[in-house]
Amino acid sequence: MRQQRRSVGRAAITHAMEDYLKVIYALEREDGRVTTQAIAERLGVQSPSVTNMLKRLAALHLVEHQPYRGVRLTERGRGIALEVIRHHRLLELFLAEVLDYPWEAVHEEADRLEHGLSEELESWIDARLGYPTADPHGHPIPRLDGSLPERPCMRLDDVRPGRAVEVLHVADHDREQLRYLAELGIRPGTRVEVLERLPFEGPLRIRIGEREHYVGQSLSRAVYVAAEEEDEAATETE
Repeated sequence: MRQQRRSVGRAAITHAMEDYLKVIYALEREDGRVTTQAIAERLGVQSPSVTNMLKRLAALHLVEHQPYRGVRLTERGRGIALEVIRHHRLLELFLAEVLDYPWEAVHEEADRLEHGLSEELESWIDARLGYPTADPHGHPIPRLDGSLPERPCMRLDDVRPGRAVEVLHVADHDREQLRYLAELGIRPGTRVEVLERLPFEGPLRIRIGEREHYVGQSLSRAVYVAAEEEDEAATETE
């Protein structure tokens, strides 16, 4: 993974480029096809700015971009994205566990710190935390070799009523959403029972412990749960 960045040249890769590569990687994982508009919305910038940056990334062979057909990372771009993601998730966990930083705030703080993390400090944090495999929001931490172990998952919104599932990870780019999930008790490892889906794209009625809640579609799509074989088959046929 380190070699991926060195082969491009560290001086050529700016912090802004790293942000783009990280976002493109996340969108690939979430939606498959990555559009200029989706990148712009996630980064809070205008589409022309995204187009210009994609041209620069393509010139460095970090992405492949075909107008109107989407963007995808090259192997080299994916290696750099995973290195930045590793920094980010280790920092989130360090802030949460060692500094007791608020769960909903560690993502934004790690965004500010990830670019300046040296390899030496990264190794120290990794060892200090006991070589963790997941960040506070449940996302897997990439290994040094660039591999990313993951469990099969599905969105809570896709779970059939009557099933109880384990939360694996939650989307972490919305601070207020994270705060609300914490209030509901929805964190990695939480057991959630889906009781009912209200008609006409209505909310889900769920049970966590002894408490019942209603969660809307946007929130249930931000929660990823362990997928069992039966769930995966049902999702594929719907």
